[in-house]
Amino acid sequence: MIRWKTFGRALALALVAAFALATSPTLAADGPRLTGVVNINTATAEELQLLPGIGESRARAVIAERKRRGGFKSAEELLDVKGIGDAGLQRLKPFVATNGKTTARIE
Repeated sequence: MIRWKTFGRALALALVAAFALATSPTLAADGPRLTGVVNINTATAEELQLLPGIGESRARAVIAERKRRGGFKSAEELLDVKGIGDAGLQRLKPFVATNGKTTARIE
């Protein structure tokens, strides 16, 4: 038996998520693009905010987690940051480094 109320909510959520991804400035096909990488071990809050899905509060959470653990050994450790799940990690991975310089910029 289909629970239409639950199905309707899930469908609405999926549509909102698809619209948000399509209109994101770092992911839109015809808009600005993020190039380069952000070193999550040395990046400032402003540099972290270049990453898709990372705003001011999540950047602060990344920095707090970095301080707590003494640095990140891999991008997968971002899963310990509140608000970053598996899907978010997959969007972040191409733009994340744990060593070297932060070279990210919006083009």
